[in-house]
Amino acid sequence: MQSHPLLAAVDLGSNSFRLQIARVEGEQLYMQDGMRESVRLAAGLTADNYLDAAAQHRALTALARFAERLRGMPLEAVRAVGTNSLRVAKNAAEFIPLAEKALGFPIEVIAGREEARLIYQGVAHGLPPSSVPRLVMDIGGGSTEFIIGSGLTPIKLESLYMGCVSFSARFFAHGKITKAALHEAELAARSELQTISNAYRGQWQEAWGSSGTAKMLCEVLEQNGYSDSGITRAGLEKLRSHILKVGEVQKLELHGLKADRIAAFAGGFAIMYAAFCELDITQMQPAIGALREGVLHDLWGRAHNADMRDITAQNFMRRYQVDSKQAQRVGQLGQLLAEQFLGDEEAEAALHFLSWITRLHEIGTRIAHNGYHKHSAYILAHADMPGFSKKEQARMSLLVLAHRGGLEKCKATLTTPADLILLMSLRLASLFYRNRSDTLLPAIRAQFTGAKFHLTLSSDWLAQNTLTEAALQEEARQWKTLGISLQISPAS
Repeated sequence: MQSHPLLAAVDLGSNSFRLQIARVEGEQLYMQDGMRESVRLAAGLTADNYLDAAAQHRALTALARFAERLRGMPLEAVRAVGTNSLRVAKNAAEFIPLAEKALGFPIEVIAGREEARLIYQGVAHGLPPSSVPRLVMDIGGGSTEFIIGSGLTPIKLESLYMGCVSFSARFFAHGKITKAALHEAELAARSELQTISNAYRGQWQEAWGSSGTAKMLCEVLEQNGYSDSGITRAGLEKLRSHILKVGEVQKLELHGLKADRIAAFAGGFAIMYAAFCELDITQMQPAIGALREGVLHDLWGRAHNADMRDITAQNFMRRYQVDSKQAQRVGQLGQLLAEQFLGDEEAEAALHFLSWITRLHEIGTRIAHNGYHKHSAYILAHADMPGFSKKEQARMSLLVLAHRGGLEKCKATLTTPADLILLMSLRLASLFYRNRSDTLLPAIRAQFTGAKFHLTLSSDWLAQNTLTEAALQEEARQWKTLGISLQISPAS
């Protein structure tokens, strides 16, 4: 991936949309410009998890403003990620194309643990180097992430389904804060936290809050005399008493509580207070970095041979004991074929994607050899895969599922020329190396035009390898069911 002097991250959070632009100097990123729009996407989720029209309008308006600032930046230098609200919205598939059109760049919806990993990267890069175990907590609009890490390495990653916007709407309708409602919200948060409390409690020496909620609570506690430094358990107790005494968010009149934070204040407080109680946190400092900084550092890594997706692919190969020699054979031939089929300057991203699926297409053999491609596809679709977006996982799953057996099942899902090329390359490479040995192959010339694939190879070799020739003829029949021609010609 080419290096760029400017990188941009767009965080489509459940409460706010944020844009961060950084200048690249050597191995350092310098934050240069940022924008924030209070969209409150989570507040626009209906009871049955559909994004309502008003929330979509707010989101598209914000993205159009970001698009003006991003105008002229290359595609590879911008990464936009969607979080919890877009994970749960049932009409996300209809909304995202509209959002991409407004922004002018693709949008990835990332899994909760991937969000947690990126948050930790953003926080860790903004802290002094240290091997001390750290807890990072990020209260978003619809989810809250908890990470324990050391240095730049996350060790435990969790994403819980509770956020400041969703909790405020659920427990504090119209801004009313009663003792019963606050107690119910705190119990709901502690119930979520119980799933991780045993694994997390007492496992760190420093606690950091990376969200806008944490920074706001820190300012409120310090500016109102409830805390001398950061967020403390004693300070939260004092603030809790004050909140219950006033009984209404709009009447709190707290120093440090900004107008655009009022609507989500009560829900955020309840989650923070519950975390302090359930995880035995006594003090927390606000962190400088967050998700968007983590996205920027991850984007920088992709251009400097530190792509987390490559690391994940290697880890999955080890975890599922993939036959590395076979993966290498299939990968090398697949790349050779795809390069010829693609034949353009835009091949780099497609070839990189092919390298992942050739390494991972056989991970399902650890479950069962019969129908292993189905097991592989399921794992790729549903596993936590650091670095990969949900869309990338779904695409890998589709291609791996289709790399073996009949193609009729994929007639409605294989629609782009790039995916057809990657699938053809993977299927042919697997076919030629079906005997799983270092077979000496003839020179192969490959072309793709329109809906026609064309292979040229030695007729003498085919005559000596009749099983492969028969398999190629069957392959041509399979592609014909998709309306695509695969022609095999003898070399001149």
